[in-house]
Amino acid sequence: MAECPACGRQVPGGEAVCPGCGLRIEGITESFPPLESDIEQTDEHVDLAEGPVLVVRKGHEVGERFYIDRPKLTVGRDPESDIFLNDITVSRQHAEIEFGGGEVVIKDVGSLNGTYVNGVLVDSARLSPGDIVQVGTFQMIYAAGGDRT
Repeated sequence: MAECPACGRQVPGGEAVCPGCGLRIEGITESFPPLESDIEQTDEHVDLAEGPVLVVRKGHEVGERFYIDRPKLTVGRDPESDIFLNDITVSRQHAEIEFGGGEVVIKDVGSLNGTYVNGVLVDSARLSPGDIVQVGTFQMIYAAGGDRT
């Protein structure tokens, strides 16, 4: 359930109008229980020699690649995000990815559902090859292969 930004009343998931004050609610991030991660599974969508890249393995657009090719990338449901994940379980500004010195770090920026690495809720985490990153209902595998910068 979401909370109405005007009156604070609980709004059932999927509802577009607050039952308390009638405010039309658009784009509220919906909460959900984290997905089970089957980290042991082989992944046919990822060439681990390519990278640094996040490859969607669960969620919309399985196989889509998000190359980490700049020092800082934004992740969220906002269409202006560098990594745009269009689903109500993803906050508009969900996370940031920082790339420098050969390291990639993901940081949650106050999202409703949190950011997970290998099934663990994190505020910030350095990614290693094969790590599973979960943002909303999206699960992505991180490949660190050759630099693209």
